[in-house]
Amino acid sequence: MGTGKVVGVIVGLLAVVAFVFVICLLLIKVIWAWTVPDLFPGAVAQGLVARDISWLTAIKLALFIAILSGWAKGDKGVRYHKGDVNVEM
Repeated sequence: MGTGKVVGVIVGLLAVVAFVFVICLLLIKVIWAWTVPDLFPGAVAQGLVARDISWLTAIKLALFIAILSGWAKGDKGVRYHKGDVNVEM
């Protein structure tokens, strides 16, 4: 594979990642504004929970969710030892 094709693949992958990131941010903002006031109406009315979140907060939530999901997926091959018995989870 030539360097031009490699660069094209990398640019294409970055474009897909950017597109997915923007879609996830939009989903987080819309889902927050759609569900939180219905789930916590008293807390929203008292100002304990924000009715809407900023773009920066949506980015922070997206990163937090990505880290948690990556961490959860990373533990799939862990073996737990109890005595002499290997238990695979």
